[in-house]
Amino acid sequence: MGVHIHPTAPLAPRALLPGDPGRALALAQLVLAEPKMFNHNRGLWGYTGTAADGEPMTIQSTGMGGPSAAIVLEELCDLGLGLAIRVGTCGALHPDLRLGDLVIADMALASDGASRALGAEGSVAADAELVAALRAAPGAADARCGLVASSDLFYDRDPARAGSWRAAGALAVEMEAATLLRVGALRGVRVGCLLAVTDVFEADGARRRIDAEGLLAVVESLGRVGASALAV
Repeated sequence: MGVHIHPTAPLAPRALLPGDPGRALALAQLVLAEPKMFNHNRGLWGYTGTAADGEPMTIQSTGMGGPSAAIVLEELCDLGLGLAIRVGTCGALHPDLRLGDLVIADMALASDGASRALGAEGSVAADAELVAALRAAPGAADARCGLVASSDLFYDRDPARAGSWRAAGALAVEMEAATLLRVGALRGVRVGCLLAVTDVFEADGARRRIDAEGLLAVVESLGRVGASALAV
């Protein structure tokens, strides 16, 4: 038993890692047969069940931001996790991205404190085999693949930061990828990242958010593509 993760069901050797506990429940109901609660401590809901390939899979929420995500992944590694895919949401930086688009991160800029505290410099690479599996998964044909930026701030008041990420070639910004990829590298666990665009920014800097129906659709896409990429 970890300090924060208190398993009430077996951990599968592979996992999907959403940030939001509610999405963990929704994904468990979508992609797992007979899911059982794996963790409810600290409100970090997790579930283990049988995936479509007949093998066990865990879906464990990480909470918001790198510090929480690092704790969760460290304790999952202690329990025997072998590979994981972050399935989360992001804000578009590239002008061609639209609400609902999927983004596969092959690298993450370490612009957050947690990944840098763990020794990340510049950018952190995702596991190449998981990147390839995500790109080949059904439903991912139109997904963009490339660099994303990881930040500590959801409400960032400094537009210069977004400008610097765009200049570096980042497609989107989110909050956990760099930390999860860095922890995976340190622990010898393969980690990938699949994101859905839920926020775009207008020319005047205003944020436009996906609606409830669109959010439900992208969560389903994240779950199906992510689970397919983890298939045995």
